[in-house]
Amino acid sequence: MATKFDPTEFVRSRQQRELFQELNWSGSFEEYVNIVLEQPQVTRTAFQRIYDMILSHGVEEYVEFKKKINRYRFFDDPFENGADGIFGLEVALMKMVSFFKAAAQRYGPEKRVLLLHGPVGSCKSTIARLLKKGLEQYSRTREGALYTFAWKLDLADERWEDCPMHEEPLHLVPAELRAAFLNELSAKCGQEIFIEGNLCPYCRRNYDELIRRYDGDWTQLISHIKVHRLALSEKDRIGIGTFQPKDEKNQDSTELTGDINYRKIAQYGSDSDPRAFNFDGEFNIANRGIIEFIEVLKLDVAFLYDLLGASQEHKIKPKKFPQTDIDLVILGHTNEPEYRKLQKNEFMEALRDRTVKIDIPYITKLDDEIKIYLKDYNDKKVRGRHIAPHTVEMAAMWAVMTRLEPPKKADLTLLQKMKLYNGKTLPGYTSDNIRELRKETEREGMEGISPRYVQDKISNALVSDRAGNCINPFVVINELEAGLKSHSLITSEDQKKKFQELLSVVKEEYEAVAKNEVQRAISADETAIAKLCGNYIDNIKAYTQRERVRNPYTGQDEEPDERLMRSIEEKIEIPDSRKDDFRREIMNYIGALAIEGKQFNYRMNARLMKALELKLFEDQRDSIKLTSLVSSSVVDKSTQEKIDVVKGRLIENYGYCDICATDVMNYVASIFARGNTGKD
Repeated sequence: MATKFDPTEFVRSRQQRELFQELNWSGSFEEYVNIVLEQPQVTRTAFQRIYDMILSHGVEEYVEFKKKINRYRFFDDPFENGADGIFGLEVALMKMVSFFKAAAQRYGPEKRVLLLHGPVGSCKSTIARLLKKGLEQYSRTREGALYTFAWKLDLADERWEDCPMHEEPLHLVPAELRAAFLNELSAKCGQEIFIEGNLCPYCRRNYDELIRRYDGDWTQLISHIKVHRLALSEKDRIGIGTFQPKDEKNQDSTELTGDINYRKIAQYGSDSDPRAFNFDGEFNIANRGIIEFIEVLKLDVAFLYDLLGASQEHKIKPKKFPQTDIDLVILGHTNEPEYRKLQKNEFMEALRDRTVKIDIPYITKLDDEIKIYLKDYNDKKVRGRHIAPHTVEMAAMWAVMTRLEPPKKADLTLLQKMKLYNGKTLPGYTSDNIRELRKETEREGMEGISPRYVQDKISNALVSDRAGNCINPFVVINELEAGLKSHSLITSEDQKKKFQELLSVVKEEYEAVAKNEVQRAISADETAIAKLCGNYIDNIKAYTQRERVRNPYTGQDEEPDERLMRSIEEKIEIPDSRKDDFRREIMNYIGALAIEGKQFNYRMNARLMKALELKLFEDQRDSIKLTSLVSSSVVDKSTQEKIDVVKGRLIENYGYCDICATDVMNYVASIFARGNTGKD
């Protein structure tokens, strides 16, 4: 029998009434001034607030290829458990945060339009969405608090009329006294208070009416004011605006600056009365916050004129009214074709001059690209289907390689370049070399395959009946290849051919990965590896110290087993001329550990571990007879038991299910059956 559920108690126990009361605080102008004395940050500009918001979530500093990188945790999306988390764009995000920092300190960028520019699907909209979402949340915290005010023209009336543009309450200080007032306030709180702008037309009309009513007595006027906490909200159109270009016939610039309310003209007698005007354009309602222009360069020229004044002078021009002050961040985003059109348009010089462009490229680091797909395709979200190991990795690998420029060094392949970018090491390549590789590129990351395309094809594979309950890399690779025929952004046969060739590279890489994984599963007998390692260490110790080795079977002292040592070293391509260096390197490492009181384990040295695993695999491969999996003969019981052990290791240690473990063993068996056993 189901237990009863009390919705009232459920909500009551989880309500945050104290937070509700804080967000709905209201008080007098004098009380607000006391708040300013305690928290001067409530008077910040929109740019200062956004910069502080980003920093409030913390900064991680790390070094990549000898370059210091700041990683801002804000862009992990702490608000929705990483739903809009951004990966691999730290350099671009650092430039954007630097823009906000300079604007917050009034060095000039606060008079510019911030333009995010990049290919489709490169996270431009996500960055804008995250900034808006973050600003909403920040305005609900004590550190991010801001305030506005409301009017009551008739004290006997219960109704309060909010300022339509959510203005800063200190705008109510008389203009002739403001400088002295702010100096006094700054002296008392020990921090400079700086206020820009004046009252909007609606509030100025109310101000003028009341100041005349009280014969210039401002102290009585202020009794008609109620200051209250302001919580920014895109849904309620408070402090956050979004503007999207539409059909020119159905859109005009009044959508940005407000329009006349014709129904109220008869009531107030004039279309220039602020009470007969709707101050609800996107610039009006976004005041104190941020406005996002989607595909900003597709705007009609009439809109761009409003954009110029809003950015440089921080003013807008509503119809029938004088220029009105605004305080907001103008954020636009666009793609390359539209930006090239802007560059060619001589009439748009003013806009180009008022724009700070930040390139948002595609990700060029494999691990970060994988994170994008794992956010959508993981065990929690993909139910009833299993995604085989390396499936997402191979799709991400192909996507990243389509975005890289061919290396100018003849001895470096595109695959190797991708691995270097991902932190792998190659002989002869240092951090300085990799920085040079990045510097010599011109448009790397600005072209290639979008993550959306890969996501679409993984989705197709997941719902395909042909794939069964387990999706392996070849299913997704086939989807990626089939989709190239109808890809709307591939404009030439050469480009399509290049992408197809890169898919072949990925298939070869997967073959090497799968073969290596099965090899490791076959040779994963810890006892056997440890025994082989001990034997190797005994021999190289005797070799480096010019001693003899005692044979445990005969009890006789013998020369070090050169054949054994070389059979292991050759697995990782240690040439005969370098064998002494490698052996001394291992012994020095063991000696250094001994000084620290630590015991050597073969897992401590990745190269040696790989060599031992490959050696053990070679020794055991014939006994397991992996090629019998693809032959027509019946597998004997002993071989089947060994195969089951290997399959169990693949499932337990590498994330395979029973289906894909069988598939990958069959696949690797087919490689050995055709004699393709080349070294990795």
